[in-house]
Amino acid sequence: MALTGQGRHALRHPPYRHWFLLLLILPIIGISLLFEGWTTHEVDGARKRFACTAPIPRSADNGDPVLRVTGDGTETARMPHRTAALTFDGGPDPVWTPRLLDLLRAHHAHATFFLYGAQAARHPDLVRRIHDEGHEIGSYTYTGGDLGSASRLRSHLELSLTQSALAGAAALNTRLLRLPHTTTADTMCGAEWSAAQRASDQGYLLVAATGHSRKPPQGVVRQYSHTSLGYQEAAKLLADPEVGRFTTVTEGLGRSPLTTPASLPQRIQGRALIWTQSVGHTFTQFMTWALGIAGGLGMLRLVLLACLARVHARRRHRSGSPWPHEVTEPVTVLVPAYNEEAGIEATVRSLLASTYRDLQIIVIDDGSTDRTVQIARDITDPRVTVVQQPNSGKPRALTTGLSYARSEIIVMVDADTVFEPDALHHLVQPLADPTVGAVSGNTKVGNRRRLLGRWQHLEYVLGFNLDRRMFEVLECMPTVPGAIGAFRKDALTAIGGISDDTLAEDTDLTMALWRMGRRVVYEERAIAWTEVPDTFEQLWRQRYRWCYGTLQSMWKHRHAVVEVGPAGRFGRRGLTYLALFQIVLPLFAPVVDVYALYGLCFGDTPQGLGVWLAFLAAQMVTAGYALRLDHERLRVLWALPLQLFVYRQMLYLVVIQSVTTALLGTRLRWHRMHRSGTANQQLLKSPVPSPSSLSSK
Repeated sequence: MALTGQGRHALRHPPYRHWFLLLLILPIIGISLLFEGWTTHEVDGARKRFACTAPIPRSADNGDPVLRVTGDGTETARMPHRTAALTFDGGPDPVWTPRLLDLLRAHHAHATFFLYGAQAARHPDLVRRIHDEGHEIGSYTYTGGDLGSASRLRSHLELSLTQSALAGAAALNTRLLRLPHTTTADTMCGAEWSAAQRASDQGYLLVAATGHSRKPPQGVVRQYSHTSLGYQEAAKLLADPEVGRFTTVTEGLGRSPLTTPASLPQRIQGRALIWTQSVGHTFTQFMTWALGIAGGLGMLRLVLLACLARVHARRRHRSGSPWPHEVTEPVTVLVPAYNEEAGIEATVRSLLASTYRDLQIIVIDDGSTDRTVQIARDITDPRVTVVQQPNSGKPRALTTGLSYARSEIIVMVDADTVFEPDALHHLVQPLADPTVGAVSGNTKVGNRRRLLGRWQHLEYVLGFNLDRRMFEVLECMPTVPGAIGAFRKDALTAIGGISDDTLAEDTDLTMALWRMGRRVVYEERAIAWTEVPDTFEQLWRQRYRWCYGTLQSMWKHRHAVVEVGPAGRFGRRGLTYLALFQIVLPLFAPVVDVYALYGLCFGDTPQGLGVWLAFLAAQMVTAGYALRLDHERLRVLWALPLQLFVYRQMLYLVVIQSVTTALLGTRLRWHRMHRSGTANQQLLKSPVPSPSSLSSK
C-alpha cells in the first residue's frame, strides 16, 4: 500500500477504472436482489389466484387427472385399475424429501416429484438423488407462482427457468407440469385454463389429481406435499393392500418417459442459473445481517456521541476551569499560505484583534503566485512577520515557521480562518497541564448560507465537534484541525517536527503526539470560523485529500493498537473507531443503501419506512443536541434529511475512491481549494459572532 511519502508529489493520476467496476457491481447487486425478490414473490408477485370466471371445457371435465390441450380439443387420461401414481408437490426440501425417498425405497415404490425450479437450484444434490433412484421429475414452476394471475413474462420465466434449473442440477429436461394452486382438473378454470393452454402449446403434459371420491382400486393420481402431512398421507396409502401398484405418471399411463437428457448448452446455462441464484440468496442473507449490523452500529454511535458529549459538558460545567493555572506566556501563531489573497488579511487581522496580546504571528508564504505576500506585508504591525519559501507544501511551510518561533506555545492556523477575539486565550489554557501536548479548537463554518454550506455546517457540528467531545472523554483524539490548534513546542520537537509523510499532516501530527505519551484535548470555547468549499467539485477534492491522508496516518501509526499507556488507548479506541465508522461502514454503505431501497420498494414498505424514519429521528435529536452544545440555531435541522440523500452519498464515494487509490498504490497530489474570501471578509467587517449571540437568535 502506497500510504506514505511526499504527499504533494503526484507520480501518476488517480485511478478511475474502479468507478467502472463500481458501476458494474451495483447493477449486478440490484439485479441479484430483484431476482431474489422475484423468486419470493416480492417483485412481480403471483401468489394470489384470480377467481374463476368460466369452467374448464366439458371435454376436459370428466374427472381424468392427465390432460393435453390441443388445437382440436382436450385429450385426457387416467391410471389403470388398481394403480396409484404418487405425486409430491414442491421441494426438494432438505428435511422431508430424503424421508420421502427413504419411505418409497422401503416399499419398493416409485413416484413423480413436481419440483420448484428455485428449490432445485438450491438443492441440486436432492434432484440428482430423486432421478438416480428411478423416480420421475416434473415441473411445479420456478417459484410456485400462479400462472393464471402471472404476467406473460413471469409465466414464461416460471417454466423456462425451471427447465434450466433441472438441467443444471441433474442434466435433464421434463415435459410434465402441475399448475400450482390446482388439485383436480376442474380447478384449472378461468385464467388457469388459459395458462394450461399456453403450457400445452409448449409441449407440456398437465397432471392434476384424482378426486378423493374415487376409490383407490379404480386407479388414481394422488397429490401430496413435501411436508410431514404429505409424508403421513403417503405412508398410509403405501400401506393400503387394495392398491396393486405404485408407479410414476408416465409409467402408469404406459407412455415413454417425458424426462429427457439436457444438452450441453442447457447444462451450462443451468449451472450458471444455480450459481447466480446461490450468489443472490447468499448476498441477500448477508445484506440482511449487514443492514441490521450497520443500523445497530449507527444507532450505537449516535448514543455514544450524545452520552459522552453529555459527560464532557458536565465535566466542564462542574469543574469550571479544569486547568491548574492560567496560561499567559507568549504564543507564536503560524499561518502557512499558498495563493490565499482572498482570506489572508481577514485571518491576520482577526488574530491581531485577539484579547491575547503577547503574540508573534508568522505568515509563511509557500511560493504564492498571487498577492498573498503583498497583502500580508501591508499589515503594518510589529507582531506580524512574513517569511517566503519556494513552493514545498504545507508541512515544510510549518517547519519553516517553527524555526522562526520565539515562544514555547505554537498555534497553527489555516490562512482562510477567522478567530473570535477570545479564541486564542481559550485555546492555550489546557497547555497549563504538562501532560497535554496539543489542543483542538472549535471550527465553525462561515459560509453557510447556501445548502452545501449548511450541510457542511451540520457535519462540522455533528460529525466533527461532537466527535471531539467523545474523543476527549475516551482519550483518543485523532486530529487537531489545521484551522485551529495549539501545541507545545517541546512536544513537536520530541516527535521530530511536522512530517510530510502524509497528506493529512494534522492527523499524522496528532497521532504521533499520542504515541509519545502526550494527551490531546478539545476546547470548545476556542472558536474559529473557516471558509468551506462552495461547490461539489471543490468539496470532493478537499475530502478526498482528507480521507486519503487519514488512511496514510492510520497505516503509519497502526502499531499503536499493541502499545501501552496513552498510545495504546489511542490505538485501540481511536484507530478502531476510525477504521469502523469512517472506513468500513462507508465502504459498504452504497450496497446497504441499494438493499434498503429494495426493501422499501418491494419488501415490507411500512416497516422499512418506519425504521428509516426512526433512524432519522435519532439523528435529528442527536444533531439538535450537538447544535445546542455549540450554541447554534436549531432551524438548520431542516437540511439534515436532504443531507442523507446527496451529501452523505458523496462522502461514501470519497472513502471508496481513497481506499482504492491506496490499494492500487497510486500517489495522490495535493488538492488546493479555491477560496472566494467572501465569508472571511463578512466576518472581518462585522463583529465576530459569539456563541451567546448565536444562541439568542
